Amino acid sequence: MSTELTERIIAVIREIPRGTVTSYGRVAALAGNPRAARRVVWVLRQPGRQLPWHRVLRSDGSIGLPRGGGFELQQALLEDEGVEVSPTGLIDLDRYLWNSPPLP
Repeated sequence: MSTELTERIIAVIREIPRGTVTSYGRVAALAGNPRAARRVVWVLRQPGRQLPWHRVLRSDGSIGLPRGGGFELQQALLEDEGVEVSPTGLIDLDRYLWNSPPLP
């Protein structure tokens, strides 16, 4: 795994402001590799990084974790930041999508 790409992914995730969300694919694209969404997932699964992992969602704005496997925690963390989460785990991207820098 490219350490340089991993570090760029970490930097992008750290920039996501409180109360906003973005997608795995958008993080990958902002880090310079639009095809690296799975790498974003891998980075978020690594322990000890203290990243705002809960702000990263599927491209349709839904929570990717299963119920009983992190869904409820991600929902609670988002709601604590003022992000409304539907009962099915969908977030309104028109309202909460991070207005990130333009893609490279």
